[in-house]
Amino acid sequence: MDTARRDRIWLIAGGAFLLVAVVVGASTGPAGPDWWRVPAELVNRLPLIAFDTGVSEAEWKIVWQIRMPRVVLGGLVGGMLSIAGASYQGVFRNPLVDPYLLGAAAGAGLGATIALTIGRGVTASWPVDPVPTIAFVFALATVMVTYTVGAAFGGSRSGVTLVLAGVAVVSFATALQTFLLQRNLEVIREVFQWILGRLSGATWSDVRLVVPYVVVSSIVLMLHRRHLDVFRVGDEEAATLGVSVGRTRLVIVVAATLGTAAVVSVSGLIGFVGLVVPHVVRLIAGAGHRRLLPLSLMGGAAFLILADVPGRMLTRPAETPIGVVTAFIGAPFFIYLLRTRKVAS
Repeated sequence: MDTARRDRIWLIAGGAFLLVAVVVGASTGPAGPDWWRVPAELVNRLPLIAFDTGVSEAEWKIVWQIRMPRVVLGGLVGGMLSIAGASYQGVFRNPLVDPYLLGAAAGAGLGATIALTIGRGVTASWPVDPVPTIAFVFALATVMVTYTVGAAFGGSRSGVTLVLAGVAVVSFATALQTFLLQRNLEVIREVFQWILGRLSGATWSDVRLVVPYVVVSSIVLMLHRRHLDVFRVGDEEAATLGVSVGRTRLVIVVAATLGTAAVVSVSGLIGFVGLVVPHVVRLIAGAGHRRLLPLSLMGGAAFLILADVPGRMLTRPAETPIGVVTAFIGAPFFIYLLRTRKVAS
C-alpha cells in the first residue's frame, strides 16, 4: 500500500473518530431527549431529509443551544492544543513539551486573575467579557517576553535557551498571580474555577470568537509540517538543507501560541491534551508530521469532547472541571508511556 493511500485511510479513520465523539457529546446530558434520539434528529435536520424522531422543539433547543456549542468549542480547544503541542514538540525536538511551554498558560492565568481582581470595577462597563479578553492579551504578551528574553541569549538559534527562558517567565508570572490572590482572597474560588478549565456555559458566540484563530493557526502549522520533519535532524543540519531555522521556528511558535492563547482565553487551562494526544498519534500512526499534525488536530478534538462527557454526569447537578478529568486520564497514561519507554522522540 502506497504512502498516499495510507494517509487517506488514517485521515478517514480520524474523521470517523471525531464524528463519533461529536455525536456522543451531543447525545449526553442531564436534560433533554433520550440519547438514542439525538443522532436521528441530527440526520433529520440535514437538507432534503425529514422523518419523525420524537424530539420536540424544546428538546432540540437543549441539544442545539446548550450541548452543541459546548461540543464544538471542546473540539476547537482540544484540536488546537493538540496540534500546537505536536508542533512545539517538533520544533524543539523534545517530546515532553506542551503548548504552555513558553508561558501562554501562566500569562492567561495572570490576565484572568487581574480581570477578576483589580479590573473588576474598571471593566464592568466593557461590551465584552473582560476575562477572556485580558487573558488572551496576557497570554500573547507572556510568550512575546519569553521569546524576547530567549532571543537575547541566542534562543532564536537554540530551542533549549527558549525553553529555559520559558521556565523563568512562567515562574515570574505565577509569582505575580500568587501575590494578587494573596491580597484578594475573595476571588480565589473564581480564579481556581477558571484555572481548572471549563466548557460549561459555552455559547455560539464563544465558538465564533475562537474559530478564526484556530483556523489560521492550524493552516500555518500544516503548511510547515515538512519543516518540522527537517527540524528532527537538528538545527545545523536543517540550515544546511536550506531551512531558515530562526525565522521558521518563530513562525511556528507564533502560530501555535496565537491559537493556544485564543482557546485558553475561553476555556481556561486544560492540561495534558497537547502533551498526551500527539504521543498517542505517534505510537499508532508514526512520527511524520504530514500525518501527525492532522491526526493530532482531529484526535485532540475528539479526546476533549469525550473527556467532557463524564464531567457533566459524575457530580450532578454540579460539574467536574474538565481540567480535572483530562488530568485523571492523561497523567496515568503519560506515566505508562514513560514507563514502557515507548515515547517517540
